[in-house]
Amino acid sequence: MEQPPTILVDADACPVKDEIYRVAERYAAQVRIVSNSVFRVPVNDRIKRVVVGDSFDAADDWIAEHAGPNIVVVTADILLTGRCLEAGAKVIAHNGKPFDAASIGNAIATRALMEDLRAGMDGISGGPPPFSKADRSAFLQSLDRVLIKLQRQRPADSA
Repeated sequence: MEQPPTILVDADACPVKDEIYRVAERYAAQVRIVSNSVFRVPVNDRIKRVVVGDSFDAADDWIAEHAGPNIVVVTADILLTGRCLEAGAKVIAHNGKPFDAASIGNAIATRALMEDLRAGMDGISGGPPPFSKADRSAFLQSLDRVLIKLQRQRPADSA
């Protein structure tokens, strides 16, 4: 029997966990909520909480080690995204933006540039825009598309 897709969630700052649970139920996908602290998760055999140590990047390291084909990673961390793409996983940001090998290089370069600009601004910092209903909707559509694509690829892989 084919393994269902697994969704690995970089959960500490994830605003779309409830949406992930709903979509995962529809596709019978496994979900791993990976964090440094305990989160409540629904009682469901397919949803598991993974609490890692509190060391820097412990959650990222766990996710990167478990990333691979048939895995969807949900994260806003650009460097983690690069590691997961290298392992063959599909990656989606919380706002629904999908990443691939073609887009990750530009995203990493932009991240580095913004980091340099913030460092030169003596404590002036910005951040991402507030999370919106449009972001939530875009995320749902993106996750749905990725899971459909993974389902379509599975029969071809077993042939």
